Amino acid sequence: MQTISPFFMQTLALGGVAITLIILVALVAVAVFWVIGMYNGLVKLRNRYKNAFSQIDVQLKRRHDLIPNLVETAKKYMAHERETLEAVIQARNTAESARKDVNPNDAQNMKSLMASEGALGGALGNLFALSESYPDLKSNQNMMQLSEELTSTENKVSFSRQAYNDAVTTYNTKRETFPTNIIAGMFNFGEAILFEVSDASEREAVKVEF
Repeated sequence: MQTISPFFMQTLALGGVAITLIILVALVAVAVFWVIGMYNGLVKLRNRYKNAFSQIDVQLKRRHDLIPNLVETAKKYMAHERETLEAVIQARNTAESARKDVNPNDAQNMKSLMASEGALGGALGNLFALSESYPDLKSNQNMMQLSEELTSTENKVSFSRQAYNDAVTTYNTKRETFPTNIIAGMFNFGEAILFEVSDASEREAVKVEF
């Protein structure tokens, strides 16, 4: 019976090792590409909600910039409503400060922004309600233009907030779902915070009726 030479046996052994190494390298490569794919997916979703929040920021800044002019115009007709006018300016300044400091990944920052925007909405609501007693103010051309711009801005804030919340929900769902949650934990993909209004009366855009 013909025996197998030691050289042939050694060659077979080396071939088996090579195949094993190739399989291991292939598995590692697949795992690496899998991790990269999930990481890049989380980055894209994070950038999407950050971009959506930047749109909210633009509209909030526009809202805050309009209010001083609106109050100055109203002051000419509502001299006896000093307390209401000052409350609007104070609420506006608080909201603007919160806007500058906000970070959608920081729950405390977001709560401060939401609270300040809610307070500003309430102060504006009081101003608009009182304006009903001042027909000359309602017919003022400058006030009419400002109110139209503010109405447009309020609507854009609402649309931007909805787009942002949709993007945040998609991101948070992805980062909490297995196995992506493992990658999220490894690379510190934190939770994004929804921009919500707790008071039902504040969920609708402020009605500007001059």
